[in-house]
Amino acid sequence: MGTGRRGLAGIAMATALVAGAAVTVTTAEALPGGAATAARGDCPAARQKVERLEGRVTPNACAFMERQIAFGEMPTGMPPAPGDLAHPRVRAYLDIFDPEATLWEAGSAPQRGRTTIGTSITGSLRLAPGLTYRGTDVVADGSTVMFGQWNEVTLKGRTVAYPQIARNVLGDEGRTLQARRYYDRAVLFRDTLPEAAPTPLFAGITDEGSPGDGERPGAELRPEAEADLRPEAGAELRPGPGFRARPGETAERLAAWNAGDVDVLLARAGGARLSGPGLAAPLVSEAGRRAYLERLFATADLDLKAGQVAVGETTTYVEWHGTASVRDGGALRTGVPFGIVERFGPGGEWELYFDTLPLVATQAEIGALFQELAS
Repeated sequence: MGTGRRGLAGIAMATALVAGAAVTVTTAEALPGGAATAARGDCPAARQKVERLEGRVTPNACAFMERQIAFGEMPTGMPPAPGDLAHPRVRAYLDIFDPEATLWEAGSAPQRGRTTIGTSITGSLRLAPGLTYRGTDVVADGSTVMFGQWNEVTLKGRTVAYPQIARNVLGDEGRTLQARRYYDRAVLFRDTLPEAAPTPLFAGITDEGSPGDGERPGAELRPEAEADLRPEAGAELRPGPGFRARPGETAERLAAWNAGDVDVLLARAGGARLSGPGLAAPLVSEAGRRAYLERLFATADLDLKAGQVAVGETTTYVEWHGTASVRDGGALRTGVPFGIVERFGPGGEWELYFDTLPLVATQAEIGALFQELAS
């Protein structure tokens, strides 16, 4: 994944789930149409802190974003002791959540309640006390907020940067009732533990396709022109301004993910540039996009449910969550927690956010990697 969109070319490791040329803006005013958006009176402090904020920004959504941003900017200082819920940064993190909140992190079982969630964040801050993030593309849709962010941590002397989507369903006072985090944990190990890191799931895939694709069942590249896969006028799930995910469209796209139907997924996305985990640059060709999706479906069978949809003026987020059955050599690992968020952006972006690590490593192997990272 590249670093261009976030302006972080000097970082030792980065993941680009986004498309387009280098962008170095840090405020809403610098984005297309941003001056008019930033002039809105709702939640001005948050608008100044994120690259793009769209949608129905309720007072609850504003309160959530202000807490989310405050934690991302806050220095850790002395790392917390294990389970120290009184640590200032741990308190700031817990202030985001309702006392009975649930939190689903990439590849893990849900956590419930502030004690469990707080204990987990103490472990994260001990591993990476320098963790910070800033808001990127944020869409508020009533009680749902899709908070795009760009994370930076230092691990074993290396700066690691990666994108994340924090999906939150809000309750009273804008505190999170249910949260899900979508990011690729594999990036944490690629440069920090190069000899131990698993082979990247999407290694070798470019706009020309992927070497050996034709050897995998169902993975043969098809010669259709890109235009042949674009939906007709008025078709569903087209990216760009005005995109909406109506109930019928959502059910059809969910069925395509669960069936591994590459044709439907590509057709509904039109000619959008595909960005996702493991890519150094967006895929613009039909061959490259097809190879990427076929590599995913050759590895895992998905059993997902529809999650939240957040619709802004130019950007739409769609969430799918559930489990995956992973083909691991001659073995089949079932019930692996898995989820995907799609982002359809105003510039023809089609971005995928998901964790590749459980698709290339067992839970025991993942645990060993984190132990080595912490040593």
